Amino acid sequence: MYAATPVNQHAAVEERQWDLRHQENALVKLAELYRDQKNARGVAEVITLSRTFVSASAKAKTAKLIRTVLDCFSAIPDSQKIQVEVLTENIEWAKREKRMFLKHSLETRLVGIQLDTSQYKPAIALIDELLGELKRLDDKMILTEVHLLESRPCQAALTSARTAANSIYCPPHLQARLDLQSGILHAEDKDYNTAYSYFFETFENLSTQDDPSALGALKYMLLCKVMLNLPEDVTYLLSIKLASKYAQLRDVESMRAIARAHQQRNLADFEKALRDYQQELSSDSTIRTHLSALYDTLLEQNLLRIVEPYSVIEVEYVAQQVGQGRQAVEQKLSQMILDKVFHGVLDQGRGCLIVFDEAEADNTYGAAIDTLEQVGKVVESLYAKVRHRHHWQIEDSDFKCGVSVADDHLNISVVYILL
Repeated sequence: MYAATPVNQHAAVEERQWDLRHQENALVKLAELYRDQKNARGVAEVITLSRTFVSASAKAKTAKLIRTVLDCFSAIPDSQKIQVEVLTENIEWAKREKRMFLKHSLETRLVGIQLDTSQYKPAIALIDELLGELKRLDDKMILTEVHLLESRPCQAALTSARTAANSIYCPPHLQARLDLQSGILHAEDKDYNTAYSYFFETFENLSTQDDPSALGALKYMLLCKVMLNLPEDVTYLLSIKLASKYAQLRDVESMRAIARAHQQRNLADFEKALRDYQQELSSDSTIRTHLSALYDTLLEQNLLRIVEPYSVIEVEYVAQQVGQGRQAVEQKLSQMILDKVFHGVLDQGRGCLIVFDEAEADNTYGAAIDTLEQVGKVVESLYAKVRHRHHWQIEDSDFKCGVSVADDHLNISVVYILL
């Protein structure tokens, strides 16, 4: 018996990897063949047959292969039912094999199909289960995807509710709730003009019934005006007849303070309003979320106002001017540079921000590239005309061009003769 040498072992490993690559390619090609034939059941069989192969593969490669084959279903119409069967079966297999990443990936895909086919109850139940597991594992990528899927049934349910309400007499209070929810969703999409319209309808509806929840709709209206960079409209809104009776309430005063701070671009006043009216501004998650985004925008505007006059400025000085910690300001400046809000670089050694002037676009470079492209087209056209000829010559009264080919080398000479 001879002991296996390292060279033989290495060759065996390479041969095994070569076999696995070819098996993987064969499975993908077979799935693509079934896809082109619109054979959903065939694609499902490929996934089932591939389990023996994936058991011997790395987990990351397994997930990639399964996803690639599953993507073949997208080109096959009316294949959702088979996809659900395949995904359910393979999720159980992934559980048995303890392939958790693959299991989460398959479950996320299953949720998407269930939502597409209006199976909202099982989809929501699976989403809740997935979120719990993903938060424990801190898998941010799939967690983001699942949260995105989680928002879809909300939009679909609201659309269905509005459709049903349009076909019947809808009580004013129920209509107000529909408008309020529509406004919140449009505000989340940063469509503040449409959101304001829905909030106004809600406020008008509820205030005529002396409903206490009209105050919340009014706050949302004021929030939209602030987010639209129209804080001056807040005073006008509070002067109209329906809103005047709420004008002196603390909840409304909190939004008025936010509008004043935003109008003056004063970060200190904005922070003071958040502290003074913490209960009124933080108890509502919708207002809290949008004010957080507004604060970030206001901080960015203040930083830009401070750094723009300088070519070099100390980060510590910038932090003192905006009343923030140095680390937070440095992080925000880095983000602004990456987002191309201004051109600059942070010098960590000196603790300075170096600001550059925005480079002016040089049109000459673009024109030169265009010219070279046109010259390339001319040369290619000439070569296409002469590549099968040994000698070609054109004579004209205004232009003469001589082209010759010898020893497999193309020699092109163009002589312009102006008569």
